[in-house]
Amino acid sequence: MVGPVREMDLGLLRTFVSVVDAGGFTRAGERVHKTQSTVSQQIRRLEEQVGLPLLDRNSRAVALTDDGERLLGYARRLLALNDEANAVLSGRPAAEVVRLGVPEDYAVERLPRLLADFARANRRLRLDVRCDLSVRLRADVECGDLDIALVKQEPGRPGALRAWREPLCWVGPAVEDLHRDDPLPLVLFPQGCVYRNRAVHELERAGRRWRVAYSSPNHAGVRAAVSGGLGVSVLPHSALPAGARFLGVADGLPALPETELALLTGGAARGGGVELVTGLLMESLPEPVWA
Repeated sequence: MVGPVREMDLGLLRTFVSVVDAGGFTRAGERVHKTQSTVSQQIRRLEEQVGLPLLDRNSRAVALTDDGERLLGYARRLLALNDEANAVLSGRPAAEVVRLGVPEDYAVERLPRLLADFARANRRLRLDVRCDLSVRLRADVECGDLDIALVKQEPGRPGALRAWREPLCWVGPAVEDLHRDDPLPLVLFPQGCVYRNRAVHELERAGRRWRVAYSSPNHAGVRAAVSGGLGVSVLPHSALPAGARFLGVADGLPALPETELALLTGGAARGGGVELVTGLLMESLPEPVWA
């Protein structure tokens, strides 16, 4: 026997998406013009409606539960359809939403100005840009939660619309010889990251012992840990942190093969906006990203 249908409140879903995107209850309240306590109450009401916890309240930062992560993609789509329907019924042309995923380092260093100029020139498009680890961005493209993504990958992996080679380098603190320690202290991204896989694989091939001294999901954390003397890491050639230096074979570390920055698009039929953003990215990366 089929149970009662759960009808989710779009207002509660909008608050939920705002909390995730803003990274907290207070900033989400500012976005939706509600107090922090009201935002918190609305999240609890949504959790009661779906009968599942959506946010991990034991985390210092806003963190999604597995069920919250599953709901997020549906929530974005439901809200987009609602906004599109309102636009059509009011006689206004609906803005096409293009969902783009990018690695954090590229998003911070090159993408904001490029996309800002593009958005000003294309007012009928709305960009929804998400930064994350490449393994998650690829999964989001494959399941339809993203239209386009730039991801880091092993060279030659099939399925990319275009790919650019990216050289990697060992980096360590400028004033310490941590690369001589045994086992080698490593500063790494979480499991699944191409840079982490490359570092561990090449050290294992070389028979070099290693240990994880520090792990961070973002580039700022990794770069700060290297500069602060916590360990050695693998980064793109263009991302040498202040207070760090390049290391290599002469320092007793194995050579690092290149990786790729790849442009992926979803399998569904692409609209004009997706084509425009794809073309923009392909034109903006005519040369290797380290040039």
